[in-house]
Amino acid sequence: MSGDGENVENDPKKSYAGIPEAVFVDNIDEFMAQSENDNADKVLKRLDEQHQKYKFMEFNLESKKRRLKNQIPDLEKSLKMIVMLQKKQDATEDMETQFLLSDQVYMKAEIAPTNKVCLWLGANVMLEYTLEDAKNLLSKNIEQAKKNLGYVEHDLYFLRDQFTTTEVNMARVYNWDVKRRQAAKAAS
Repeated sequence: MSGDGENVENDPKKSYAGIPEAVFVDNIDEFMAQSENDNADKVLKRLDEQHQKYKFMEFNLESKKRRLKNQIPDLEKSLKMIVMLQKKQDATEDMETQFLLSDQVYMKAEIAPTNKVCLWLGANVMLEYTLEDAKNLLSKNIEQAKKNLGYVEHDLYFLRDQFTTTEVNMARVYNWDVKRRQAAKAAS
């Protein structure tokens, strides 16, 4: 995505979107003895905040995944139409077709043979392209959308691992605190 794709492909544990990796707390006593971890409630609050950030990232990635899954078929449909227009380019007669006006509303149209087509680029921008340029642009966009979908799916998988690690860390800190309180109660 931003040039770090080469590094991520070599290390399957990393994220394409720069999602921070949750560190597994292996030795809970050493972890709680660190100066920034003086209070179990503060540590649990910090871990919960990290968990909420991961939830927010998951929501954003899921919506990006849905958008890409909708975009790819639209691009492929447009590419098929360009290929058909290229085949009919040298024909002498008009081609009859139907085009989508809005959801479930189609209009009959006759299209004269042409070597140019207009493509919506987004943000209310439409540009005219030759059929070959349009085909190349759509092919490139389909390839990039599929690549981005793979990145998003990889990041969602990576994020699920981070959820699990964070939840396990929270449980370990909570259990450590319960044992510490029980030991203090027994000692008094």
